[in-house]
Amino acid sequence: MAYWLMKSEPDELSITDLRKLGKARWDGVRNYQARNFLRAMAVGDEFFFYHSSCPEPGIAGIGRIVEGAYPDPTALEPESHYFDPKATPEKNAWSAIDVAHVETFARVLKLDYLKQQTALAELPLVQKGSRLSVMPVTAEQWAAVIALKP
Repeated sequence: MAYWLMKSEPDELSITDLRKLGKARWDGVRNYQARNFLRAMAVGDEFFFYHSSCPEPGIAGIGRIVEGAYPDPTALEPESHYFDPKATPEKNAWSAIDVAHVETFARVLKLDYLKQQTALAELPLVQKGSRLSVMPVTAEQWAAVIALKP
């Protein structure tokens, strides 16, 4: 099993939304490196659910991959914020996956707090200039974050 961190703006999909839904499509990734990470995910992999672009950015919980990568349908929807005019049903460069809720943390592990943890110094999330919405997490980094859970 591999571990990941995926960012979502809570007004689009929050950990609370995922808990209520049970399962949701993770779509709208429009960076090739992040897309490639999505494509590398396997059913059963777990990820930290990170709330971004909000008053309290940080890790809000854990999710699990329940369906591997498939063509992102939002790329074909003109009304979608993620519409790609170059995408066609036959040639769609973008991928989506399905995820399920595993756990909501009692409180968000804030980014500033995560940056203070020496065990997480190599985590791309805490490094300057790292803005990917999907990134791998090592087993050691996973364990370090789990140890911080409230």
